[in-house]
Amino acid sequence: MAATDNKLTKAWEGKTLEEIAEAPVSALQGVSEGDAEHLLAAFNIKTVADLGTNKFFLWAQAFAKLAE
Repeated sequence: MAATDNKLTKAWEGKTLEEIAEAPVSALQGVSEGDAEHLLAAFNIKTVADLGTNKFFLWAQAFAKLAE
């Protein structure tokens, strides 16, 4: 799990992938509680899994990749 540690806040380092998926988005380094509130209000995103599977984020990722 060391490969994930620099992507998570200290409190979430060393957790299982299942725990991280269910963690609040603020568990990701650089995502503040305020950012999490905005994601919740705009897209109903509560967890890391919600963020990773949000259709708008997936669409944007696909367009960016195709544009390369």
